[in-house]
Amino acid sequence: VIKDVLNMGVFDIAVTTIFAREVLEGTIIIGQYRTVINKSPDFEDEDKRKEALRAVYQAALYASLVAIVIIIAVAVPLGITAKQLDDNVVTIIEGVSKVVAAIAILQLSTKCPKWLGYYTSKKVADDGLVRGLTTKSIKFNVAWNIWREVAEIGVFLIPFFLGDNALVKIPVSAIIGIAVGGAGGIGVYYASLNMKDKFWLTFFLSFVTGLLSVGLFVGGCHEFEEVWGETKKVWTIKGDFWNHKKLPMAIFKPFGYSSSRTVLQICCFWCWTALLLGVHYYKYQSSQKIFAQREAAKAEAALSTNDEEALSTKEEEATAV
Repeated sequence: VIKDVLNMGVFDIAVTTIFAREVLEGTIIIGQYRTVINKSPDFEDEDKRKEALRAVYQAALYASLVAIVIIIAVAVPLGITAKQLDDNVVTIIEGVSKVVAAIAILQLSTKCPKWLGYYTSKKVADDGLVRGLTTKSIKFNVAWNIWREVAEIGVFLIPFFLGDNALVKIPVSAIIGIAVGGAGGIGVYYASLNMKDKFWLTFFLSFVTGLLSVGLFVGGCHEFEEVWGETKKVWTIKGDFWNHKKLPMAIFKPFGYSSSRTVLQICCFWCWTALLLGVHYYKYQSSQKIFAQREAAKAEAALSTNDEEALSTKEEEATAV
């Protein structure tokens, strides 16, 4: 059956892979925001929590629509004039997009512990809660990340828009890719929901987003060397099953998997991993100092209150006498 579908020309594994990869990333990002909203003290009020969750969906929807409009606006003129983007230009665009995404998701990895109370900053609200997550910031971050994912799909699909049987091939391949990528992202989301322990929940969210950041940075830098010249390959895993450009292993590519590794990829992997761990260590140490200062301030305030109460009691006793 699969061979028949391929022979009919209504399915393209490359298109499916593009959709699966980008949908997986987008679904994970949306799931992470939903999870931290449900767990964060910033949204203990039910109305605020519902508003924040609604903001996630609205931002994702509006950003997707804007990106789709832009894709159509670019693809239609290209199709009419039969002009295609140079392969190197598309590769560079993909590389830049991945590096930018890696930076954004690294920040998300360090924000998860803050939102769940393990990291903190000196900005504290009147009620004593750390305010690291607002509806406004949610809208911006979700909109930016989802717009980038959808727009990136559009850039990759431009060459396919100009190919044969595109009106049938792209939708069929897209449906399969969306199903595969969406299932993976939803699986990650429900796994995070089932973790009741707050520490392990925080660790899980930071680990997944951190892994995604490292994978995107390595992949983005590799795109650049494909254009300007590859460094020496250190090792290669042979076989179509292990190929990072084909399903099923293409699903793990956003997390840093590759069936081969160049010198640049290895250097980028360890450098970005070191940066990620370094940022987390700095945030942790800074938070511990702030937590200690707050505890000291609370103890001092409590001692001062006790002294005032004792003095007031003595004055009342003296007045009574």
